[in-house]
Amino acid sequence: MSIDEIKTAQISASSTDGSDEEWQKSEHHKSEGAFEAREGHHFYRPIDSYEGLHRWDPNFQWTEAEEKKIVRKIDARVCTFACVTFFALQLDRGNIGQALASTLLADLEGGFIPDTILFLSFFYKSSELPKRLTWFWISYTVAGIIGSFLAFGFLHITDANGRGAWRYLFAYEGLITGVIGIIAAFWMPASPVQTKGGLRGKNGWFTEHEEKIIVNRVIRDDPSKGSMHNRQAVTPRRFWESLKDYHMWPIYALGLIWMIPSNPAQNYLTLQLRSQGFTTFQTNLLTIPAAVIAIITMTSITWVAERTNQRLLWGVAVEVWHLALLIALELLPQKSMPWPRWAILTLLVGGPNIHPVIVALTSRNAGSVRTRTVASALYNMSIQLSSIAGANVYQAKDAPYYRNGNKVLIALAVVSGFLFIFAKFYYDWWNRRNSAKWNAMTREQRELYLRENPVLTNKRIDFRFAR
Repeated sequence: MSIDEIKTAQISASSTDGSDEEWQKSEHHKSEGAFEAREGHHFYRPIDSYEGLHRWDPNFQWTEAEEKKIVRKIDARVCTFACVTFFALQLDRGNIGQALASTLLADLEGGFIPDTILFLSFFYKSSELPKRLTWFWISYTVAGIIGSFLAFGFLHITDANGRGAWRYLFAYEGLITGVIGIIAAFWMPASPVQTKGGLRGKNGWFTEHEEKIIVNRVIRDDPSKGSMHNRQAVTPRRFWESLKDYHMWPIYALGLIWMIPSNPAQNYLTLQLRSQGFTTFQTNLLTIPAAVIAIITMTSITWVAERTNQRLLWGVAVEVWHLALLIALELLPQKSMPWPRWAILTLLVGGPNIHPVIVALTSRNAGSVRTRTVASALYNMSIQLSSIAGANVYQAKDAPYYRNGNKVLIALAVVSGFLFIFAKFYYDWWNRRNSAKWNAMTREQRELYLRENPVLTNKRIDFRFAR
């Protein structure tokens, strides 16, 4: 947040007897934060047990240069290592797919991904998170590339009896994962204001001034991040309230379907390449271009989606990509055409991945820490369920070209595209509805509403959904 933005907020916060006209002028600047109201930061005070409360200051100011410097430091020390841990997690888990050269059913990632997303949200504003989540999933893809090279190399290592190979690969990659996991336990801090100790040194990573910048910029962007402390459990009641949050249901529905059109191609890529006459070594190497293309397309679509502020509409573009390639795959002659088939499958697997955008959307639209915690896990679960469903679209009786399965995927791509459109209009409708109510209020009515509704959720009329 720049000095001008902070001054605008402070003018609104400190003016208690100005005219409605003057107050409306101060509202001319619209924040990109989750909550539209900026006339009084005192209405968004974190709870008493919030770990960063001693750094919260509604009158605190900083420069844009200082904020950029802090973000770079967070990128280097927090986000980078989060990517390293995800890389380590995927490295030895992904080698199972290389070893079998066949379908790899659902990746059951447990709580690592939603926990990491919640952790990163303590350090980054909503607008900054998609880019960092893209790096996060790039590390996942890079692990696949490196895993392919390691698999190629270790397949040539055998003992006198011709054994070894995959055993050595599993042991080596498992060792890497174990070492990084142990380092992570002593490297990653509990919060931006709890970095002292461990491998971080007795003085920690940030000065008091830097901690104040981190806390205040994050809270001003999304005040709901101060509604729970980082050691606070989600009670059964709050868990149930989060499950009932119907504003998150469109995102869960998207998670159940949007990845399925490309999922079978990813799961069956190695099997289909083997059926086209490629050797195991060639198959492992031929999966690498898809991973490289995936990095490029994922980075590009995340940038464009955030730049245009049209995240869900770019989800439609992803399904159009899937649809075009699935139709091409379906129309490809059944006679052996290994290279055209490989090219189509590579583009399908390496197509634009809007997953980081939707994950960030889930975090942004949650409106509270408890809902963010539960919603991130539920969206991840919906993705895993879609992986299970996607792994069963192709049936053995339909091999090797899976004509019937491709027809199902084409239909699902169309349905998913319309679901993205529905979600877009759903959030737009709620934003228009809430804005109309909010703009119809006088200043006094708004302040009364904020006092009477202190709990920060996405049900408040000053909340605005990303879409």
